Amino acid sequence: MTEERVITVQSAVEELSPTSVRLTVEVPFEELKPSLDAAYKKIAGQITVPGFRKGRVPPQIIDQRLGRGVVLDEAVNDAIPRYYTEALRENDLTPLGQPELDVKEFEDGEKLTFTAELDVRPHIELPEYNGVTAEVDGIEIADAEVEEQLQALRERFGTLTEVDRSAADGDFVTIDLAATKDGEPIEDAQAAGLSYQIGSGNMLDGLDEALTGMTAGKENTFTSTLVGGELVGEEVQVQVTLQAVKEQQLPDVDEEFAQMASEFDTVEELTADLRDRLLRGKRLEQAAAARDAVLEKLLDLTEVPLPERVVADEVESRREQIRQQLAYAGMTEQQYLDSEQQTEDEFSGELEKRATDALAAQFVLEEIAKKEELGVEESELTEHIQRRAQGVGMQPAEYADQMMKAGQVPALVSEVVRGKALALVVESAEVTDGSGDRVDLKNLRPDGTYGEPEAQTEAQVEPAAEPAGQPEEQAEEQAEPGSEDEPKDA
Repeated sequence: MTEERVITVQSAVEELSPTSVRLTVEVPFEELKPSLDAAYKKIAGQITVPGFRKGRVPPQIIDQRLGRGVVLDEAVNDAIPRYYTEALRENDLTPLGQPELDVKEFEDGEKLTFTAELDVRPHIELPEYNGVTAEVDGIEIADAEVEEQLQALRERFGTLTEVDRSAADGDFVTIDLAATKDGEPIEDAQAAGLSYQIGSGNMLDGLDEALTGMTAGKENTFTSTLVGGELVGEEVQVQVTLQAVKEQQLPDVDEEFAQMASEFDTVEELTADLRDRLLRGKRLEQAAAARDAVLEKLLDLTEVPLPERVVADEVESRREQIRQQLAYAGMTEQQYLDSEQQTEDEFSGELEKRATDALAAQFVLEEIAKKEELGVEESELTEHIQRRAQGVGMQPAEYADQMMKAGQVPALVSEVVRGKALALVVESAEVTDGSGDRVDLKNLRPDGTYGEPEAQTEAQVEPAAEPAGQPEEQAEEQAEPGSEDEPKDA
């Protein structure tokens, strides 16, 4: 029987702060033999020595030619990651980011001593998370909201008729656009045959004013700022040519319209259905608000120390993501700030708060998941992948393959686990509306209707989304939101 080798490596942990430690590891020299053998083998394959085949150079020759120190350095570089990982496991440490390593003591034939200063997952004392109380706004459906939905339905079934008169607000027009800068045409700012509704304001500043009062066949010139292309943000001259003016004819609201636009026979039935759809939509909005309110209350009840470096990395990651999205949209950061009526300091402060809240939520939900011993079924992971793929416009199989190649499947599993932890907390929460009535979250279906009591799933109650108002909320993060190196949103 082979005698089992006794591991004599020693490690000790010194707490530097609630979120950082110094890990000291001592490795006896005899434990380095596998790394020394590997170092000699690697170096032997890299050097050429007359009289020896490549890869067959004896250790003593390598020592003579290169020096023993080169081999020792190679062995140490090979050994440290392995013993660092073992020390983490033995001391039950979860690192956040890369450590600062320092070899404190090492001589040939003597023990290797190195330290690692690292940020670690904070220890969290969970509050009582069953029965968390929160309040959300009540649901009201105004007649004007129903009328707005009915008007939108009329516009969907309306017809466009070309008219021989001056263009007015609300008209649909066919136009050509040609932009110039200092009298020179801008190649990527020319377009013909565009359809546009006057008053929509979704094309160029000044276009609505230029078109109003024009007749077909006429031209007008106005000054505007480009929102895309190489000259984005620059002021240019734009010539608009009006090809045609069309007036929208809306159907009357009668039984014929109700039957044409829906499965109902009467306007009363159609109107009731529109009101019901609004109600269901607002229930889902209320449920999302309740989820966010419960999570916010949970975080208020929990002290979560956060490593400064991890927060800084998260803020920078989010800022870079915003920069990429703004570049894709053809906007500068200053234009975005102007549109949001924010200063740089206000924007940075909000970004830091969002990053801090997201990290705190991640750590708290993962602690709850650990305590509740929550796992992930294959069907739950598949469903989550399908939603993520849909969010980025990819096929589920393609998205799953991309995540596997990037080593991000554990990240997806973590997302599902955190979603289940939040669902557990929300399901047990006492949420009331402004009138003091309890909000039924447990039996709310994904379509906004109420069903029989059933088990809540991670698909129905997902981790809190980012608050509206930042472009980053529209992007799906490819990186692992909850990895040990770079935590993301919960």
